[in-house]
Amino acid sequence: MQHELRGADILWGALKRGGVTRVFSLSGNHIMEVYDAAFGDNISIIHVRHEAAAVHMAEAWARLTGEVGVALVTGGQGHSNACAALPTAMASEVPVLLLSGHAPTDQLGMGAFQETPQVAMAAPLTKAAWLAENTAGLAQDVAKAFAIARGGRPGPVHISLPTDVLEGKAKPILPDEAAYLAPPMPLSPESCKAVLGAINAAQKALIVVGSALNNPEGNAARAALEKATGLPSIMMESPRGLNDPSLGSIAEALEQADLVVLLGKPLDFTLKFGNAAPKARFIAIEPDGALVTRAQKGLGARLAMVAMASPIEACKALAEAATAHPNPAWGDFTREVLAYRPPAWAQYQDRAGGPIHPATLAMALQRHLGEDTSLMLDGGEVGQWMQAILKGRERITNGVAGAIGAVTCFAIGARAARPEGKVVACMGDGTFGFHMAEFDTAVRHNLPFVCVVGNDGVWNAEYQIQKRDYGADRAHGCELGRATRYDLVAAALGGHGEFVTRFEELHPALERAFASGKPAVVNVLIEGQPAPGLRRPAA
Repeated sequence: MQHELRGADILWGALKRGGVTRVFSLSGNHIMEVYDAAFGDNISIIHVRHEAAAVHMAEAWARLTGEVGVALVTGGQGHSNACAALPTAMASEVPVLLLSGHAPTDQLGMGAFQETPQVAMAAPLTKAAWLAENTAGLAQDVAKAFAIARGGRPGPVHISLPTDVLEGKAKPILPDEAAYLAPPMPLSPESCKAVLGAINAAQKALIVVGSALNNPEGNAARAALEKATGLPSIMMESPRGLNDPSLGSIAEALEQADLVVLLGKPLDFTLKFGNAAPKARFIAIEPDGALVTRAQKGLGARLAMVAMASPIEACKALAEAATAHPNPAWGDFTREVLAYRPPAWAQYQDRAGGPIHPATLAMALQRHLGEDTSLMLDGGEVGQWMQAILKGRERITNGVAGAIGAVTCFAIGARAARPEGKVVACMGDGTFGFHMAEFDTAVRHNLPFVCVVGNDGVWNAEYQIQKRDYGADRAHGCELGRATRYDLVAAALGGHGEFVTRFEELHPALERAFASGKPAVVNVLIEGQPAPGLRRPAA
């Protein structure tokens, strides 16, 4: 005879059935029942210092494992803190489940402890958000959340967990594993044939992909499509859009293109709403009807074709059926502009002295990286230099949302997902301040990584805007400590710290940081440079 279980036990069992092995969490009154259910179980909890950090870590875990990342926080302010991280996951199209404790259902509207409108708070920042209504339905709630988070255009989902639902008892009915999967949304054979026909009929076709394909499965599918067509797939996941320095001089290719295939890439500001490719017709392969409507409104008659499909299924189908594009010279040209970096940058290689130019820092750091390196790149101006120069096995950035601060948490989530190889986080001094306490988390859970801080003593992205738009004499409110010892923060929390003021000190400091086997900060005094511009000069 089946015994009744607490809601917390049903919840934990449902997570296990869904394949969860790691949960990122900060404890609190409303979720103590869940912590008790987790005691001695084989789902480990990484216990963080701020609720937003739990969501950011879950996002990095999801990106690198292909699983749904799970964050567990308490109700009230714990939930609202966690919500601050949801826009980054939403814009980056990452399947994350935020589980938040909640006031009991029988006290709602009575001024219960930390009673807040949690579902209403999370709903605009997620694909779906709801309140778990009863104990017996908790497992179905979890499976439904996983399916939604993974489906179509992936993204975060939220469930609020009232304490009486967690404490109540019911007979568990765990969904089968298929219930956790996204409903299929394939590209139809007819649409696949039509899209490939249009690509081959165009002389200068571009395939632009969205963030949903920046994971192991998506990257493999993209590589297969590139091999089959001979055309690169262009990942646009930066708030800088055409000025994303990792894309070289991509604006040149867009200006010449006669066809742009948006493969899960929304029509938005990063493409200047279609104006970046003024001569092109567009094809939208899109799982979201609202975004199809937006593309139709923005492009009008230039939108030649729409196909409803999930990005990953569409990419796989296209790769399987594709043939080589008849204009290989165009593929070569596109790769050339993507790879472009100004020849003048050679002057920064091994440039002695200090403060160190951001390009000098990036070029030096690259020598310490290998094919086993997972790169976490964040920040304003210095972050753009890092993104332009650094290469590794895989890369996570702060994404289209453009909010800085997540990268320290990304690195900890990445190390949990990648126990072997190097994990390197690069950021500015402004970014470092957001989640510096999480070095304690990394130390406690033995999750080492190397954090390289470009310290220019200013919120430089904002300073550059003030300088450009209002004049240097009106720039204010962006100053930070010029020689703040962020390295000592890491050391005080049990990690390793290095302080670098001149190029001659840089390589030995990096070697010691990697050799330490600890969460390490290499705090480098740099020149306060604007982000690089990579547009090639006219011939």
